[in-house]
Amino acid sequence: MAEKKSWWLDVVLVAAFVAITVALMRGHLLRLDERVADWSLSHQPPVPYWTARVLNYLGQGGQILMPLSLLLSGLLAWRTRSVRAILPFVAAFVLTYVTIGPLKIWADRAAPRFDGPERVIMHNPQAEGVYAMSYPSGHLGNSLVWYAVLAMLIAALLRRPLQRWETYVIRVVPVVIVFCTTVYTGFHWLTDSVAGLLLGVVLARLIERIPFDRLPLPALRGWEKPAGFIPASDRSASPV
Repeated sequence: MAEKKSWWLDVVLVAAFVAITVALMRGHLLRLDERVADWSLSHQPPVPYWTARVLNYLGQGGQILMPLSLLLSGLLAWRTRSVRAILPFVAAFVLTYVTIGPLKIWADRAAPRFDGPERVIMHNPQAEGVYAMSYPSGHLGNSLVWYAVLAMLIAALLRRPLQRWETYVIRVVPVVIVFCTTVYTGFHWLTDSVAGLLLGVVLARLIERIPFDRLPLPALRGWEKPAGFIPASDRSASPV
């Protein structure tokens, strides 16, 4: 059986996220972001660019990952006749909503394609709307969280722990693709994606710690019974 997750990695990841944020606010790493973005934006022939655009949809929370997670949650609820099947979806939605969104608004950082002044700085007064919500990358944060939820739902539907290769295919490969395509297409600065990755791992690990089948619920005419989620101690080794 796998050991319980330690909190030390989470502390390190949060500290790294804070360090990157403070460094950007003080003007560090900006030149690195500009160099990576300028190279990416100047090397976008049609085939690689549109391939990256399509693959980047693997990180679309609202359009792809949330509907898919909701669909699998509904299927699991129908099979198990348990309301607990939707709890991971609810937890992921709430956690991403109260963390990634507010951080984006607070950081007020323009995206690489912004053509206004001081496009790379944090707290850019010239950036507005979607061009002012680049940090941290929601693509990466959402990817880590929602693919963790998908892995939990798939394991419950299969009624067995995922094998190591299945875990990596579901949780690692899509995130790597999203990281590369998000930077290459110019949707986010390099440090946006790194920060989103750090935050996403912390949120995903937090969701994995929640014992959804053992949370106290009121009597719901039998719908409060376990949904068959694999206990954290019995899952295959997690990539995070």
